[in-house]
Amino acid sequence: MTSIIIPVLNEEASILKLLLHLKEYAQNASSLEVILVDGGSTDGTVPLVTDFALAINKPIVKIYSSEKGRGKQLQHGTTVATGELLYFLHADSYPPRNYDAHIAKAVKEGNPAGCFRMKFESWHPWLIIIGWFTRFSWKACRGGDQSQYITRDLYNEIGGYNTQIPIYEDYDLITRLYERGHYHVIPKWLKTSARRYHKKGVFCLQWFYIMIYWKKYKGASIDEIYQYYLSKCS
Repeated sequence: MTSIIIPVLNEEASILKLLLHLKEYAQNASSLEVILVDGGSTDGTVPLVTDFALAINKPIVKIYSSEKGRGKQLQHGTTVATGELLYFLHADSYPPRNYDAHIAKAVKEGNPAGCFRMKFESWHPWLIIIGWFTRFSWKACRGGDQSQYITRDLYNEIGGYNTQIPIYEDYDLITRLYERGHYHVIPKWLKTSARRYHKKGVFCLQWFYIMIYWKKYKGASIDEIYQYYLSKCS
């Protein structure tokens, strides 16, 4: 069993598209459970997912409530998931065809954690360049939008998501995996939404991410980074 864990908050416009994608693009949907963890949606996300779960057999779809915060929602998802293989996915990222088989193959070949390459759903030249670089194994090319698979044993070994930090939870987990030499980039392409880039401005948001990375590299605390995030991107 592979448990797909998705944190959601006010995703009524696109959540059914993702659930259908996960069902149709899986090689073996019967081996999957989809765990959605809602952080307090005020739109129709929860009833939409509930109705969808009742309407299909496979994969198993469940929705739970949690305190708001991506790290807290992801961690909560692991406590209710039954799979020995965990796959963390953003609500606007769409894995490639046969994604479940690709992940299982990577684990079988001795790669207990990793991600897919990523393309943005955009023809903006800069976003195409960013996506192109995700083929490399460098840690600087990683991010939560690429999704994250990990065996439960390894997840428990490294302590899981840090629920005490308000930002950067994906990169924090990835950093701990890189420190242990456990990271593999599956050579298949996941597609992710560019909605945030187009809303904030592509170069404006990219500069923000560069500054976040630089501040962390220079030793800024997570609280300092979070305050910068709130001032520039909230």
